[in-house]
Amino acid sequence: MIAVARDQQAAVALGYEAESGAAPKVLAAGFGEVAKRIMELARESGVHIHRDDNLVQLLAQVPVGSEIPEEAYQLVAELLSFLYRTDRRLSEKAARYSR
Repeated sequence: MIAVARDQQAAVALGYEAESGAAPKVLAAGFGEVAKRIMELARESGVHIHRDDNLVQLLAQVPVGSEIPEEAYQLVAELLSFLYRTDRRLSEKAARYSR
């Protein structure tokens, strides 16, 4: 998942490995041209882009490779849950239509 400021001048990429039991980590973060490149790569890879100024402001302070702060757990958990449910529904629909 990528969190992006509404003006698209800041972006933070998050990664999560459910098997590890650890909190999501900041995989990349940047401003300006770096933010644009992060968003390009996300679009090319089909990664969800979530626009949220407050979330980006909070996560942009986290060093790359570090777990997200506890203050972000609830929101990020809700977003990831939504994305997993959406992916599952899309997969189920694709499976039905491919039969």
